Amino acid sequence: MLLCLHLLQPQGCDGSILLDPTPSIDSEKNAGPNFQSARGFEVVDEIKKAVDAACGKPVVSCADILAVAARGPKWKVRVGRRDSTTASRAAANANIPAPFFSLSQLIDNFKKHGLNEKDLVALSGAHTIGFARCATFRDRIYNDSNINPYFAKTLKHICPRKGGDFNLAPLDTTPAHFDKAYFSDLVQKKGVLHSDQELFNGGSTDALVRKYSHDTKTFYKDFVKSMIKMGNIKPLTGYQGEIRLNCRKVN
Repeated sequence: MLLCLHLLQPQGCDGSILLDPTPSIDSEKNAGPNFQSARGFEVVDEIKKAVDAACGKPVVSCADILAVAARGPKWKVRVGRRDSTTASRAAANANIPAPFFSLSQLIDNFKKHGLNEKDLVALSGAHTIGFARCATFRDRIYNDSNINPYFAKTLKHICPRKGGDFNLAPLDTTPAHFDKAYFSDLVQKKGVLHSDQELFNGGSTDALVRKYSHDTKTFYKDFVKSMIKMGNIKPLTGYQGEIRLNCRKVN
């Protein structure tokens, strides 16, 4: 799911994040927000093999596979995307929200892609799954004041002031389940990333975070709407791009 979200930000849902580095591909896997953080590529490889075997030939793009596989709550995914033949580490670094972003920076970032504040909060709920690297939350646990002190102390055991950059902490209390725990944690000032806690820090998104923290049904409904909206950003269709034989490299 996080792979799909990070894929969507730079240049649309085109499978570019799946491309390995080559002399001509500046892989988005090496972008700051993705390096040693974006995972699950081997799962996409296995799905691609199974789908191609079932279809008899490569007719389903890697971008579509990623979009379908990314569903938390189930919804109908529009298909027909094609895969990019390029990637841009620079675009990924410029477009994927940084973990130190303020609320205004997050809002501006999403607005650039035609997404509003509700989309921002709902899609941030994808952080109910997965882990964060120590390097992305070190400043928060040692310098931020809007953090539960006992929570910060726990994270400091995982993330020392120096070293351990790649040590991992769960993004919420149930990192293997798609649920509302992420929002409940924010209300308790237990957001792992500075940018996460910004969604509940006395600003315009507080009310929606609080609503999602006790209303799973509304969160799921809004998340689905925002994922569909985001998934339709600049897709490659028709004769654009290609259907990759291998998701990790261009044909």
